[in-house]
Amino acid sequence: MLVVETIGRVRRDHLVKKKGIKEIARERHLSRNTVRKIIRGEETEFTYERRRQPRPRLDPFLDRLNALLEKNADAPRRSRLTMRRIFDILQDEGYPGGYDAVRRYIRQWQRERSSCPGKVFIPLWFAPGEAYQFDWSHEDVFLAGKPVRVKAAHIRLCHSRMFLVVAYPRETQEMVFDAHDRAFSFFGGACQRGIYDNMKTAVDAIFVGKRRTFNRRFEQLCSHYLVEPVACTPAAGWEKGQVENQVGNVREWFFTPRLRFQDLDELNAWLVERCMARARSMAHPEMKDKTVWEVFEEERSALIPYAGPFDGWNETNVAASKSCLVCFDRNRYSVAAKAAPGALIKSCSNSWRGGNGSQASRT
Repeated sequence: MLVVETIGRVRRDHLVKKKGIKEIARERHLSRNTVRKIIRGEETEFTYERRRQPRPRLDPFLDRLNALLEKNADAPRRSRLTMRRIFDILQDEGYPGGYDAVRRYIRQWQRERSSCPGKVFIPLWFAPGEAYQFDWSHEDVFLAGKPVRVKAAHIRLCHSRMFLVVAYPRETQEMVFDAHDRAFSFFGGACQRGIYDNMKTAVDAIFVGKRRTFNRRFEQLCSHYLVEPVACTPAAGWEKGQVENQVGNVREWFFTPRLRFQDLDELNAWLVERCMARARSMAHPEMKDKTVWEVFEEERSALIPYAGPFDGWNETNVAASKSCLVCFDRNRYSVAAKAAPGALIKSCSNSWRGGNGSQASRT
């Protein structure tokens, strides 16, 4: 194949230096037909692409090779096979050809795959009262002068973008229930769907696709507020992208620099005021002539009416020790002396304020 430099020299010899075809062919060690092709054409580069690459030895193994390549492309980067390893697998299965044929085919397969259009993500649109999104974040604050890492629950209405942030000491199921009750009371109602990640306090089992087994108590919470729970696909944060972005924004808006309060009640009262103030001053991303608060006021009529607080207690069966103590939620509680060792004790927790609100009773 002629290189670009040779084609340029031939063109200059004939068009600039006015040399003949025979002279150019003799000096450049080219055939006269090649010189004529360069002079008579306007191409500055000659390329040749084989229409069909014969693969007499590889063709019977193409299905197996394609399957290996598809599986390899979907595997984690550290677990992917090299070209040499794929060639060894084919050899073990009877491939009689050489490595170069396999390497050329893999290169061609990779080029064709990279030229395919990537995944397209269409922005989600939500009707008034259709859905809300829920997520957790960890924030650093000072409570009573001591540095504390609190767990912030984020609840966001997808249509109006109205949001509420509530701080808790932990991420237990009781606190999930309390966050929902505070949010629905603040919004004045609930949405038809709730979008969550696969948090253990809500999801017991993950199956293929969107099918999930939700926790029994969490299902009761959703039934109480008439909400249909929906869990995102693992590692697909865009399915609840609004609240994912809210986590970073709220950290910048509210928790930087580090806040100082006496207790969680004072912190949460301040967070409610800041959420309302932010909504009144922030323009809606789609309805730019209105604020988030104005769109939220319009959305209120589409919300499911607030059904009142949900009794978010948690019940667990534990055994009493010889000293008539039961261990629940990393704490020990005394029970009546008549509770014989080995008897089952029903421990209930329905509050997170003031340390713990656990109780123990014999069953």
